[in-house]
Amino acid sequence: MAHAYTPGLRITRQATIRRERRLPLRGEVLVREGDPVTHDQALARTELPGEVSTLNLVNRLGVAPAELGKFMLKQPGDTVAAGEPIAQTRPLIKWFRTTVKSPLAGTLESVSNVTGQVILRQPARPVEVLGYVDGTVVQTIPDEGAIVETRGAFIQGIFGVGGECWGELHMLTQAPDTCIAPDELDDSCSGKVLVAGALLTRALVERARDCGAAAVIGGGIRAHELNDLLGYDLGVAITGGENLGITVVVTEGFGQIAMAAKTFAILGQLHGRPASASGATQIRAGVQRPEIIVPDLEALEPPQPAVNVQEGLQLGDLLRVICVPHFGRSGRVCGLPPEPQRVDSEALVRVLQIEFDNGERATVPRANVELIEE
Repeated sequence: MAHAYTPGLRITRQATIRRERRLPLRGEVLVREGDPVTHDQALARTELPGEVSTLNLVNRLGVAPAELGKFMLKQPGDTVAAGEPIAQTRPLIKWFRTTVKSPLAGTLESVSNVTGQVILRQPARPVEVLGYVDGTVVQTIPDEGAIVETRGAFIQGIFGVGGECWGELHMLTQAPDTCIAPDELDDSCSGKVLVAGALLTRALVERARDCGAAAVIGGGIRAHELNDLLGYDLGVAITGGENLGITVVVTEGFGQIAMAAKTFAILGQLHGRPASASGATQIRAGVQRPEIIVPDLEALEPPQPAVNVQEGLQLGDLLRVICVPHFGRSGRVCGLPPEPQRVDSEALVRVLQIEFDNGERATVPRANVELIEE
C-alpha cells in the first residue's frame, strides 16, 4: 500500500529538466548535440501538406469524364492562383464558352478521367518547433527534433489552459492569499508571466490578456468562470491547444485558494527572471501537468536529481490535500497511524496526520492527499 504514494507534483528551486521537442512530421533538424539554444530558437523545421479541395469539372463543363483532359488549361503539378482559369470548353460560338476558375491558390494535384473530378491542394504550411526553454541540446532525434536540457526552478501546477509561452516573471503581490483586482494591471504587464496570488477571476485573466501578458499564474480559479472564459464547458479533456490568447496556470485547485507558501516563495525569489510556462494538462493516459520553468544555467548549487519513485509516505513529507474540508491546503506528515480509522463518511480507511503551514493539525484519509516532490 505504501508504494502507491508516488510524487504527484514537483516544486523545487533547483532541478534538471529535459524537454523533448519533436515535429509532427519528419523534417530537417537545425541543431546538433551540445548546441546551446534559446526558448525562441527553431530546432527543427518541416512543412505540413496543405488542405485539399475537390471540383467536379464534368458537371461544370457539361462533358464526359473521358474527355476532360482535352479541356484542361492546367495539368497535374502546375501551380494556380485564386481565380485563375483551370479548364475551358471550346464551342464554335465563343459566347457559349464555359470557364472554370480555381477557388484557391495552390497546386493542381490530380485530374480523374473516371470521376471527372480535379483535386487542388493549398500551399504547404511551414512548421517549426522551438526550444521552449533556454538550455543545451543533449540529444537529436533524426529528422524529427531534439531533447533540450536546462536547470533551474521547476514548478508544476494542478491545472492549466493555453499553450507554451515565455516572458519575464513578474510578481503582482507580496502575499500568496491576495486577490488582485483587474484594474491593478496596465500595459507594463505586456509580455510578462504574471503571478497573481489566490484567485484568477475571468475579469483578471481577460485584463491580463488585453494588456499583452504571456501568462497568468494563481492559486485557484472558479470552474464556472473558466468555462465562461473558454466559451464552453471544458469537462475532462486534454488542454493546451486553446486559442485563448494567454496561458493560465492554476497551482492549487478550483475556487479561491491561497498559493502554497513554498511555490509563492520560489516564484518571489525569481521575480524579473525569464520564465517559460505551459498550461497543457492531461489527467488520463499519462498525466501531464502545467508548469513554470525558470532556467538558471549559472547556478552554483548542483541541481537535484529527478526522482520518479518514493518508497511510501514518510514523516515530514510535503503533501497537498485534494478533498474537502481541507482542499488545496499544504502541510507535512506528522503522524502515520498503522491501523485503519473510521472517518466522517463512516468508512474505515487508512489515515495520516498532517500539520499545515499555520501549525494546525488534521487527520485525513491517505487517499485524499497528493505527495509533492521537493
